[in-house]
Amino acid sequence: MVLATLEHQLERLAHAGHAALLTQTRQGIEKEGLRVTPDAQIAQSPHPRALGSALTHDFITTDYSEALLEFITPVHDTPTAALDFLTQLHAFTYSRLGDEQLWCASMPCEIPSEDSIPIAEYGSSNVGRLKHIYRQGLKYRYGKMMQTIAGIHYNFSLPDAFWPVWQQLEGDTGSLQAFRSAGYFRLIRNFRRYGWLLLYLFGASPALSASFMAGRNHDLQQLNADTLFLPHATSLRMSDLGYSNKAQSALQICFNHLDSYANSLHHAIHTSHPDYEKIGVLVDGHYRQLNSNVLQIENEYYSDVRPKRVTESGEKPVHALMHRGVEYVEVRNTDINPLLPLGIDTSQALFLNAFLVTCLLGQADDLDKRECRLVAENQQRIVNRGREPGLLLHGRNGEQPRELLAEQILDKVARTAELLDDIEGTHRYRQAIDSQRTKVADPSLTPSAQVLAALRDSGLSHSEWVLTMSRKHRLNTLAELTSATDTQLQQAALESLAQQAELETTPAPAFADFLADYIAS
Repeated sequence: MVLATLEHQLERLAHAGHAALLTQTRQGIEKEGLRVTPDAQIAQSPHPRALGSALTHDFITTDYSEALLEFITPVHDTPTAALDFLTQLHAFTYSRLGDEQLWCASMPCEIPSEDSIPIAEYGSSNVGRLKHIYRQGLKYRYGKMMQTIAGIHYNFSLPDAFWPVWQQLEGDTGSLQAFRSAGYFRLIRNFRRYGWLLLYLFGASPALSASFMAGRNHDLQQLNADTLFLPHATSLRMSDLGYSNKAQSALQICFNHLDSYANSLHHAIHTSHPDYEKIGVLVDGHYRQLNSNVLQIENEYYSDVRPKRVTESGEKPVHALMHRGVEYVEVRNTDINPLLPLGIDTSQALFLNAFLVTCLLGQADDLDKRECRLVAENQQRIVNRGREPGLLLHGRNGEQPRELLAEQILDKVARTAELLDDIEGTHRYRQAIDSQRTKVADPSLTPSAQVLAALRDSGLSHSEWVLTMSRKHRLNTLAELTSATDTQLQQAALESLAQQAELETTPAPAFADFLADYIAS
């Protein structure tokens, strides 16, 4: 990310009178969270009917487990609006959970065994069965425990009006769709280069319940009888503790271009893998997985950032990308900060926006295999040892101190923030950057360090402390629910239940035929 390149881009947009388009970002938030019992055990109860259908509800669904809620905000014009809607989803859900709590951390509660993790159910329709069987496949491939890890996904895009303006400034004469997709992949490449900084600044999972590692070898240290940790870790959620997948690592997707990305995924979802063939697909009349391919579906590919497009009914994500191009990017490396009511706040969202705009306007060169390897190594150093004194990371000039590389990135993001503030007549982006600089200067101010300090001060186990914080956030957030939103979400719940019922009563082909058509498409 050469500073002159970023400066040049910002100056060109400002000189042309179009810099204001950079403040017209579109963002939405997806946030997961386990439902737990009053004594911090994973809930065995079904998805609450008062929340609607997990299959058809637009805003409240489930992820892997029946107990793993997922909130999805609509796309909003400002980060504040997206967070306000997320607050309402939390408050509405709290009001329907009875004595259950919503777990406010990325790493799960104490789980005695995988048998206590209920896989999400979506009813008897073909699409509902497909979603459930896909999750069965994840169980057989990776185990159920890692699927209980929760996170926040931040969806980001520039307004449609930005792309023809930037295309003209860049002197590109190709199709607008191809130019926009290439722009988002440029953002993704730079995100991959510098995303380690987000893990350092916002990682909030340095510790976990000992039950998560039961029966497995590990290098974690004992904080207390029921809690494991690493003293300088930032985000164990993003480490290799969750699962190891040699089949996926062989894909070597470095996100350089849409065609190579889509072709790699297309190949993976149509290529059988020997280990998965051994699992079987239809065994004794029951499906264990959708297929024996490297990926059952595209969503099985785990990454810290993804190119995305809203799909049409029955359309595969990779086909949507290939046919209509990239519409937005999904940032997936964000931990749930248990110190915050929503796990994320406005300052963090503003920083993300300035960071992502900086990535979009940064260097345009591809990631080669060597840089991909160094990117992956930087991430592993940060998630496991990110606050370690004297930590070195790979930079353009070899290994350099974490603080130096962090400040270099922050200097660039600050330049973007200044322009955004000048356009809006505020100081909020500058303040968001300044608050992150303090964490670079003093690692004890990072969320990961604060979580460890709070755990030590409390004398509680990880599960006990997170449960305490979960109860606190519930009490503080319940009062935020407005009557208008309560009515809106009640109606959405009822409509979603009706939609699922209609799906289940509408004549449909046999599931085997439906699945064969889906895989072959």
